[in-house]
Amino acid sequence: MSAQPRLVVSAPASGHGKTAIAVGLLAACAARGVPSAGFKVGPDHTDAAYLGLAAGRPGRNLDPRLVGAQRIAPLFRHGSSGAQISVIEGAMGLFDSLTGQPEIDGTAAVAAQLQAPVVLVVDVAAMGHSLAALVHGFRMFDEMVHLGGVILNRVASPRHEQMLRTALDDIGMPVLGALRRGDLPNVLPARAHGPVPVAHRTVEASRAVRRLGEAVAGGLDLDRIMGLANSAPALSGPIWTPGEAAGGEVFDPRPVIALAGGPGAPYTYVETAELLTAAGADVAVVDPLRDEGLPAGTRALVVGGGLPEGYAEELSANRRLCNAVAQFAVDGWPVIAEGVALPWLGRDFDGRPMCAVLDASAVTGEQTVAGYREATAPTTSPLAPAGARITGYKQHRAIVTPRAGAVPAWTWSGGNPEGFVWRQVHASQLGLHWAAAPEIAKRLVSAAIAGPAQLLPPVHVRSMQPIPDQNQNDTVDITSA
Repeated sequence: MSAQPRLVVSAPASGHGKTAIAVGLLAACAARGVPSAGFKVGPDHTDAAYLGLAAGRPGRNLDPRLVGAQRIAPLFRHGSSGAQISVIEGAMGLFDSLTGQPEIDGTAAVAAQLQAPVVLVVDVAAMGHSLAALVHGFRMFDEMVHLGGVILNRVASPRHEQMLRTALDDIGMPVLGALRRGDLPNVLPARAHGPVPVAHRTVEASRAVRRLGEAVAGGLDLDRIMGLANSAPALSGPIWTPGEAAGGEVFDPRPVIALAGGPGAPYTYVETAELLTAAGADVAVVDPLRDEGLPAGTRALVVGGGLPEGYAEELSANRRLCNAVAQFAVDGWPVIAEGVALPWLGRDFDGRPMCAVLDASAVTGEQTVAGYREATAPTTSPLAPAGARITGYKQHRAIVTPRAGAVPAWTWSGGNPEGFVWRQVHASQLGLHWAAAPEIAKRLVSAAIAGPAQLLPPVHVRSMQPIPDQNQNDTVDITSA
């Protein structure tokens, strides 16, 4: 049992300001010298990066669909170790879900699993006494979720605030703070930039976090919020550790595996680097937008799905790295590519030359493809053995032609095969969370040690089935893919 003060910041729907308030709350706590940790419900790399920047430690994702509900509490305990408050930012509305199954992967489900009190952020700009009915409904909807207080955002005037406070007092709901219109500055960099400003530690990103922290400190009752977080019961159960999950052999020297990212954040989930390190590798960061070569001694390359497609021009312009990656792949070293890294390895993207490792072209489509996939590996690669199954998430606009190579990376029910397996390259627009299948790290380290000429060791297929109770239609698509 361990006492880990924590709370969930959620809202009735998207657009109420929960991201800015969650980031600002962590920044305000950090400014007070309170060790903090930030988490994001769902697969979003961007919010997790800003939560991490505000807390001063890596932001992490809690996604039951990607890692399995049974791993949420252990991963949380791992990521919150040493923190005096953990802020978990929800996704969408409190009882919403990307898959339409909020009882499995919605914010409320994560809050219930972690026994974490919920703070509801409500944009009250056009609301009066009806706020009490809204909040009462959220409080009573699920007995497993404890709604501990409300934050009023975009209050019109002192009179408006007093009216809202009176309405909530009538139903016994604490108000933990109020922010007037304009108090919460719209300063976070555009979402099109993804986690790149954090990865690059830009002045813009740091200034945005600081300003949000100042706004939250001025409008919220931090002491009451800390008290609510401290009211969370002690968590029991195991703690996830990368050593137990992927502890590998001791290599001397340890193989160098290059992981795409920047000094502020990787372009993948934080656990990827932890698992590779535990499996026996030395992880070196390579920035596809700035670095002109791979780190010295690199024996494998991982480019995660967090890098936005909007940086295609910068990827193309970095010709030296494109050439280095092409030679690395042609020589037969392992390359794992997700998201925009697939078109990056192709011939061209929107007419811009890329690495030309794969015989494929990409153009930016008009619609976004987004959804979870329960994918099956049709062949053995450095990532997975043939027949392995795992749940991933894709979000992209790039249309790759052909959609798959002669040997695809993945197949799934209701869709055509996708991606490419060529030599030791595994490239797909599907992003994975390696905590769901830590043996991926072992496989990749083994492939890096073995070198281009060696075959990968077999891995038991069933070990990569983290969420056996999901069906393959549990996806949400803006357009089919």
